[in-house]
Amino acid sequence: MAVGLKVKYYWYPIGHGDFLHSFFSTVSYHLEPNGWGTKYPFLLKKLYNGKLEYKYIKDVIKEIDEIQESLKNYSPSQVVWDIEDLSKTPPWGDNISDEITDLSNYFVTSDGEDLITILKKALNKALKIKSDVEIESI
Repeated sequence: MAVGLKVKYYWYPIGHGDFLHSFFSTVSYHLEPNGWGTKYPFLLKKLYNGKLEYKYIKDVIKEIDEIQESLKNYSPSQVVWDIEDLSKTPPWGDNISDEITDLSNYFVTSDGEDLITILKKALNKALKIKSDVEIESI
């Protein structure tokens, strides 16, 4: 099922729900040694659960900036498809674009956009129009 970010009446498509879960899984597995949401609670406990309230937008932007820098230290082969089942792998396996050099640019939406860039666009729009951000399925 396709998912995206909704900011009032603005829609930011992401792709399959498993793909978005993989991004969150990768972040938690590699960057949160104490478990899910311990270092990045606004991203992994608020937004991941479907809704990020406007009052937390600046906090999650800071988290994403830090995550983007940190993921540069991990190769594409270190992607985590599902933190609950580490044996799972992406459906495309190792068949990825040469433009993907590390995990900071590994996640590309169904529209061919960088996921982290889309997250930032949606969050900045929410900040500008004072709106919550929701993950929705279509």
